[in-house]
Amino acid sequence: MPLLDTRTWQPYALAGPGYTVTEPATGQALGTLALATPEDVGAAAGRAAAAQREWARAPHFARAAVLRKAGDLFTAHAAELREWIVRESGSVPGKADFELHVAAQECYEAAALASRPAGQVLPSEAPRLSYTRRVPAGVVGVISPFNAPLILSIRSVAPALALGNAVLLKPDPRTAVCGGLSLAAVLAAAGLPQDLLHVLPGGPDAGQALVSDPRVPVISFTGSTAAGRAVGEAAGRHLKRAHLELGGNSAMIVLEDADLDAVISTAAWGSFFHQGQICMTTGRHLVHASLYDEYVERLAAKADSLAVGDPYRDHVHLGPIIDAGQLAKISGLVESSRAAGAKIAAGGTHDRLFYRPTVLAHVDDHTPAYTEEVFGPVAPVRPFTTTDEAAALAAQSPYGLSLGVVTRDTARGLDLAERIPTGIVHINDQTVNDEAVAPFGGVAASGTGARFGGEANLEAFTELRWTTVRGDVAPYPF
Repeated sequence: MPLLDTRTWQPYALAGPGYTVTEPATGQALGTLALATPEDVGAAAGRAAAAQREWARAPHFARAAVLRKAGDLFTAHAAELREWIVRESGSVPGKADFELHVAAQECYEAAALASRPAGQVLPSEAPRLSYTRRVPAGVVGVISPFNAPLILSIRSVAPALALGNAVLLKPDPRTAVCGGLSLAAVLAAAGLPQDLLHVLPGGPDAGQALVSDPRVPVISFTGSTAAGRAVGEAAGRHLKRAHLELGGNSAMIVLEDADLDAVISTAAWGSFFHQGQICMTTGRHLVHASLYDEYVERLAAKADSLAVGDPYRDHVHLGPIIDAGQLAKISGLVESSRAAGAKIAAGGTHDRLFYRPTVLAHVDDHTPAYTEEVFGPVAPVRPFTTTDEAAALAAQSPYGLSLGVVTRDTARGLDLAERIPTGIVHINDQTVNDEAVAPFGGVAASGTGARFGGEANLEAFTELRWTTVRGDVAPYPF
């Protein structure tokens, strides 16, 4: 029996307009759903707040059992969910399988959170028991994007639920099924009680209602830096916590001792995986001058060899860009870079939403596709001559998400990485990596620091309460 029945996608009728779920590769309609209005958000917040009180009192093993079962269901229904990820988000099947694997692992790791020690016993000057205890925050608002819709929703939803919270999830409408309704279906089948998870696909007005609702004290947002600034500002006005995982323009530094036979496929993966629509995408290739010409030539040849097309019906390396608006942004940045003096060594063309993997040479500080986040399959390559120059170029960005350093001398690579402020570093790898057990997050314009994973999730989705207990009523001098 299918897990997702289009006739029962949304258990509560939403009052917003109908939205057609579209396959970007073909333009074919996959189904229709309703969007949420601000009033829908308010109603869901009320139901979630009421349900959360009972869920918070549930024993830890009961919450853990739901999350473990959900992890199993992501695997058991992988074929059905894979098709939705491929068709709705334009992912190649391998990327969809990776999302499903991470989703299951996120659920298993979240299940372990439920029994994590909840606090500490503290010394006290008074004759009393003094201790701290982590308690659920209440209702958590999650706003997730289109690019890795399942991962970027479940990594907040699963730990928030495991720790005793309810969740309001606002996925991007373009991927509302694989980034929202599929999670709700899995968790319902796993035994999650009603009203603890509400899926509310909608526009900016729904997001604003979610951030401003007083019953939602914590917001977990993943998306662009511009949108994240607005979310953070609004959350600050309402005195609530906002965990922001934002954009990036991550650098991969290739030192002069690198093995180009090994590094080219790594470099191509970093820039072209999922059409470059990943916050960690390698947006800047910084290559030692002695390797630069060969690197550009070989990376361009690799780009030209990659197949681009419909990932559901054909065997391809890259699928479609999510929509025409994103395609126009990518194309505009490449064309303006050409006008600014960059050389298009490969790609730079598209057929409908299928954009060819692109390599840009002769880039500098005035090249838009080098200085800005493209969010597309574009690899700008720039030479450097000294390690000091490489460090300065890598750090010369408002973003600070991920960093890759390729060298045969790993100690030298680690030393170089220490000079570049980022939330994530990979030595002898490209910039796109993710594991459920690892902290994830960036600094500066890339967000408010590592939040996902283990202890970071405990801090994100709970409040720390101080409690004291005395045997007798405390005496005071008045």
